[in-house]
Amino acid sequence: MPEAPQTLDGWYVLHDFRTLDVKAWQSASAAERTEAWDSLEELLLQYDAINSTSQGSFGFYQMAGHKADVLFLHFRPTVAELIDVKTKLQKTSMAPYLQSPYSYVSVVELGGYLAKPGVDVETDEYLQSRLKPRIPEMDQICFYPMSKRRDGQDNWYMLPTEDRAKLMRSHGMIGRTYAEKVKQIISGSMGLDDWEWGVTLFAHDPLEFKKIVQEMRFDEVSARFADFGVFLVGCRVKVEDAKRSWDIL
Repeated sequence: MPEAPQTLDGWYVLHDFRTLDVKAWQSASAAERTEAWDSLEELLLQYDAINSTSQGSFGFYQMAGHKADVLFLHFRPTVAELIDVKTKLQKTSMAPYLQSPYSYVSVVELGGYLAKPGVDVETDEYLQSRLKPRIPEMDQICFYPMSKRRDGQDNWYMLPTEDRAKLMRSHGMIGRTYAEKVKQIISGSMGLDDWEWGVTLFAHDPLEFKKIVQEMRFDEVSARFADFGVFLVGCRVKVEDAKRSWDIL
């Protein structure tokens, strides 16, 4: 039986996608809409305050397409804290106007091979920065879930460890060519959500998402062994600009 690889695991991640119920919003009075927005704005400021600490990270995004209108992206040390940030949103006056079309729960994951002999994962600055990431200062975001295929000869989990490592090295070489253009956070979700990984990409130019995904599709790891879920793309909104950017009132 092939050996299961060891992983290094960091902060838990919640991709909380929401859609505005336009009919309910338009039916509300001006006073009700103002109260709702004020409650959301106050919560966004609370969420955003985590970025000045070492206890988590937060980003607010306006999404393109019909799948969602906004994304609340949370990184926290525990699942309980993810539940807490979701509950706080549910308690706002804005909550009745926000539908939840999709969400994803995962945990930041690195390959166990990075824990080299003599390296203390808990004190190594590089590993800690990867396991407890600050959201990159890049305006564009792309999220998608994926799994490795388990189908006949294309069963990733029945490959010998050496073969998997060789294939992933080739795959990683493509990613490194985009290192200055695309930042990625890989989060594991086996036992946490419907797919096996969540992939969150950040860039200044959304065209880079198309380029890197297209190039990787021709790599054997993706061509033979990868299945993909929905793709969601959006732009980051500063909390102080959220009201104007979303044009909610």
